Amino acid sequence: MAKTKKIKRTIAPKKSKIRIAVVTARFNEEITYKLEEGALSYLEQLNDDGFSIEIASLRVPGAVEIPLACQKLFELGFDGVVTCGAVIRGETSHYDSVCNSVTDGLTRLMLDYGKPIGFGVLTTENDEQAMDRSGGKHGNKGQEAAQVVVEMVGLLRDLEKSH
Repeated sequence: MAKTKKIKRTIAPKKSKIRIAVVTARFNEEITYKLEEGALSYLEQLNDDGFSIEIASLRVPGAVEIPLACQKLFELGFDGVVTCGAVIRGETSHYDSVCNSVTDGLTRLMLDYGKPIGFGVLTTENDEQAMDRSGGKHGNKGQEAAQVVVEMVGLLRDLEKSH
């Protein structure tokens, strides 16, 4: 029986330099800027702990523009992108169109470029749910998205080395 090789990664190695960008939608800024703060604080703390992460941060008008910014960042050589946005259901079907556009665009980019995107775009029914997830009782989804990107960059590098 062949021996199974396990590849386990919880974070990118300290000695490898990685480039991560944080893309934040300005729409619903009272929420998105808190998500951005969570993501940037996490990445900066890793640098304080001895990691070597080049961090870039940019803002786009709204959630629909996030995939285009991510595409350009990948073309510029970034290893991963953290996205921060908030799409809150309103009285029209616009919510569904925006959510589908962002989700489909980001998924396509990850698969096309083979690079991780942390999905910190909240899709909520109301403002309270969004606030709860941007530093409230359900944590900060921007920070969690940054954790995902760092872990996936490390895992993808480990996979490359193992083959």
